[in-house]
Amino acid sequence: MIAKNAFINGNMIAYDDVGTGPAVMLIHGFPLNRSMWRPQLGDLVAAGYRVITPDLRGFGESDAPDGTYSMDLFSDDLIGLLDHLEIEQAVVAGMSMGGYVLFNLLVRYPERISGAVFVVTRSVADDEAGRARRLQLATELLRFGPQVVADSFHPLMFAPGTVEARPKLAEEVYGWMVANPSRGLAGGLLAMRERPDVTPLLPSITTPSLVIAAEQDKACPLEHPRMIANNISASQLAVIADAGHLVNLEQPNGFNHCLLEFLRKVAPTALNDGTIGCHC
Repeated sequence: MIAKNAFINGNMIAYDDVGTGPAVMLIHGFPLNRSMWRPQLGDLVAAGYRVITPDLRGFGESDAPDGTYSMDLFSDDLIGLLDHLEIEQAVVAGMSMGGYVLFNLLVRYPERISGAVFVVTRSVADDEAGRARRLQLATELLRFGPQVVADSFHPLMFAPGTVEARPKLAEEVYGWMVANPSRGLAGGLLAMRERPDVTPLLPSITTPSLVIAAEQDKACPLEHPRMIANNISASQLAVIADAGHLVNLEQPNGFNHCLLEFLRKVAPTALNDGTIGCHC
């Protein structure tokens, strides 16, 4: 697949755009890139959806400009991309850091989001210890390189036993991490460090929502997705077994079933036959 590029807010944003039908945008997590969504593309396109997977600024093949990064900037870039693609509304899924961006979109651009999918993410802000760790890690990676982040995050990404059972997947994920520019990784860390606590806003979210959690997630324990689902009235929770933080890569079939069931409710297509259930 050949990446497409769009000049958005002064920077080149790389993205893939496949399929036709209602638009679905998938936002990757930290410290990853849009390649993480590869197991979803085929099923979503076959079900009649147009799938857009961007690399956030500073990640993957997108530009990594100097300056301060923020959830506002990430969101503005994605709205700029939707404008570029002439997409008025999309169902948006965000994994981990991508979920933080999704919260920002719902607060600042709710009219552009027809459905929200929160994947292994949390609504609370970092505590002081977490903020200190992110700052220290950003400082170290600018000195020593992206492998500092990869070595820190990689052990948290998988369910127990996955690395041993699927070494090629683990190696590929590590490769995505170290391929990111140091400037972008540092920007992402500091953007997450400064993100607000959106928990008080959850009851005001009226967008139909799906919250996907992973049973063996070491990076985002189940209490966090449950809190989101319990406080958004128009939401449902799916807990996927035998999966860690990279739930969509470890259990793609279960993940895709849950996502497609939700999509058929909030953005039905001509192919919608209502036969796929969520076995999570």
